[in-house]
Amino acid sequence: MLLVSVVAGVPAAAQSTGSGVLADGVGFETLCTPTDPALEELSGLAAVSDTTHGDVMYGIGDSGTDDTVTVLDDTCRVTGSLPVPVDPYDIEDMGIGPDGRLWLSDTGDNLKTRSTVALIDLDPATGAGGLHRLTYPDGPHDAETLLIGRDGVPLIVTKDVLVASGIYRPVGGAGVDGLASPGPTPLERVGQVRLGPTATPGGPVPIGGSTLITGGAVSADGTVAALRTYTDVYLYSAPDGDLVRALTTTTPVRVPIPDEPQGEALAFTPDDALIAGSEAAGGPLPPLRVLPGAVEIARGAAPAPSSTGSVVLSASTDDAPAAPDDAPGSPWALPVLAIGGAVAATATYWSVRRRSGRGRH
Repeated sequence: MLLVSVVAGVPAAAQSTGSGVLADGVGFETLCTPTDPALEELSGLAAVSDTTHGDVMYGIGDSGTDDTVTVLDDTCRVTGSLPVPVDPYDIEDMGIGPDGRLWLSDTGDNLKTRSTVALIDLDPATGAGGLHRLTYPDGPHDAETLLIGRDGVPLIVTKDVLVASGIYRPVGGAGVDGLASPGPTPLERVGQVRLGPTATPGGPVPIGGSTLITGGAVSADGTVAALRTYTDVYLYSAPDGDLVRALTTTTPVRVPIPDEPQGEALAFTPDDALIAGSEAAGGPLPPLRVLPGAVEIARGAAPAPSSTGSVVLSASTDDAPAAPDDAPGSPWALPVLAIGGAVAATATYWSVRRRSGRGRH
């Protein structure tokens, strides 16, 4: 099995907080530390295991470093590379389709100016792939999260400040195999999610970084989805494989990832562990970290349905009911989010200036 074995049982205790159910007694462990400079801006990660290549991880950076997928073993040793078959604009995440193809989420749009975004498929065996343009129904969005369910339907979760992040899928719930090439395929909004804020340290934004959704992954069996911010991971149990319902009607389990410089990457392993990775943010390459038994942790917390039909997590640490859409639940939440939003916007501005998206499709 890949990388680590499943832990026995689930956490002995869990603490309910205003930012999900905080898992007690579990945490991320260091897996290995990449050395390839191509991964200094690691944004997308995937993990597989097969009889030919054994345990394999695929990693990719974002704009400026996203023309090649780096292939790693479970010690972070580089074993190969795969050229991206289409000149990308800003790849921000990676998922695996039902047939084993990699899907690169070319959805980064910090300045919200793109008329289309795209998914790029890549066959790791042959290197072949193609472009699949997508259009939002309500104008441009910046998005760094791609979830692919066991039915093959891709979900894009936007990265928004102050308001809830939108969840989008191809109209009618088309799977990745049904996406037109080059397209575009229209998207539809099917829900929303808001995370944090939390007190977990880390990230490039000192206030507000715990609210920005920067990556996601789906377990190998399709029954658990994970979303992350710069500081925390949220695990959603979806026993029936309905990821939209899990994201919009259940309370997730939260596991902090403290002190990552700019955490944006997530990947489930075939044996139900969860790997998290971060950009270097100008410093040394940070380690990849692993959460053993992530699927069991998600299931063991028995997430409870939200009364509002939308996951709206406040800054409060008590069990107060979730607030209505787009309204923070604690009297302190709005000031915290407002200050965080201003800081995040400033950080985004300088990040955009630092990077240069090449592709225009």
